[in-house]
Amino acid sequence: MATATLKLIEGLRLTAKKLEQGAPYMWGHMGACNCGNLAQALTGFTKAEIHAFAMRGVGDWSEQITEYCGSANAPLDLVIEKLLEAGLTQQDLISLERLSGDKVLEQLPIEKRHLNKNIKEDVILYMKVWADLMEAELSSTVKLPSYIYNTQQLVHSFSE
Repeated sequence: MATATLKLIEGLRLTAKKLEQGAPYMWGHMGACNCGNLAQALTGFTKAEIHAFAMRGVGDWSEQITEYCGSANAPLDLVIEKLLEAGLTQQDLISLERLSGDKVLEQLPIEKRHLNKNIKEDVILYMKVWADLMEAELSSTVKLPSYIYNTQQLVHSFSE
């Protein structure tokens, strides 16, 4: 599963919000699909730029992600590389495109676990739940300072 980072959590939340507010969504469009919308938030590339990169390669997101080898051979590799740098894995991207990530789906009530990959409301739900899951993971790793009070001074220490 993805490495929980603030950038990735913010990217998922921003993408969900933009989709809720009417951002273009079309599962068959490489720049406006599930991965395409998240890629816009995380890379700064536009819908048109992402689509143009993808159309110079072969296959859909899943196929181009599977072919990705890190050497920037295909035009979409630059976009994929930036997504991986944000904390995603290749499998995360394939799962996002299909709305099939087990850890995300397990967070949903049983009756809502059958999401449709090309329904905008399902994409929004998936991204919000995934962001919540990663936020919980990230917050569990943060050590907050604890304060020990005595009558003379405030002593600051970090929890072990």
